[in-house]
Amino acid sequence: MYFTDRGIEELEDRRGEEQVTLAWLAERLREFVDLNPEFETPVERLATWLARLDAEDADAHDVQDSGYPG
Repeated sequence: MYFTDRGIEELEDRRGEEQVTLAWLAERLREFVDLNPEFETPVERLATWLARLDAEDADAHDVQDSGYPG
């Protein structure tokens, strides 16, 4: 288990039953980066990865080549 899994598990435990829009999530990510600018790059990578999850294989290949998780 990665250290970050604890935060993910807490999120799932506390708010796992909630449904939110991606617009809501995007706004929370913006707020987080405003408060924690040192995390701008990882948040941007996460947002890009989430945005491209349903992309065609060619797009997914581009994400991997750019260093984004995928």
